[in-house]
Amino acid sequence: MNLLFIYAEYFKIGLFSIGGGLATLPFVFRMADDIFTFITQRGWINPEAVGNFIAIAQSSPGAVGVNIATQIGFLYGGFASGLGAALGLVSPAVIVIIIVARMLQKFKENRIVISVFSGLRPAAGGLLAAAGFSVWKLSLYNADYTHWQEILRWKECIIFAALFFLICKFKGHPVIYIAIGAVAGILLGLL
Repeated sequence: MNLLFIYAEYFKIGLFSIGGGLATLPFVFRMADDIFTFITQRGWINPEAVGNFIAIAQSSPGAVGVNIATQIGFLYGGFASGLGAALGLVSPAVIVIIIVARMLQKFKENRIVISVFSGLRPAAGGLLAAAGFSVWKLSLYNADYTHWQEILRWKECIIFAALFFLICKFKGHPVIYIAIGAVAGILLGLL
């Protein structure tokens, strides 16, 4: 397993993903094709497993993108690759923050700098929307449908609708809804 390869792949992802952990998902699925090809050729992963990675990453402490990078890196080559993927993902942010923090004090009132940051907001929104669509496609869309009634995964849609209603109505702690979703998934999986 080539640690430099996985570090470089995730460095590229970290360099171009603006907007946080979920914004890295479109890049993870597009730029890291070599990693996914390597993993899928060996039968280690499928689209449903990627959806499970996202679910685990979102319910685990830490940044979602780093959690997913670590999981995929670990699957690719064990502990060292998981660490390499996580370091590769966060390295560009650390470098950029150090550079920007030094320069921003000088150019804080510059119109060009203000315009650049204003332009990054829609880009981050677009990346987050793409990530949301990717998660929807992985969790609710059934790619193996034969009839139009099978386009959606109905059990998952029911869990989603019920949790969405509960979150909007009661505004409880997210851990409660994660636990409810896990129990509902187990119960519906057993039926």
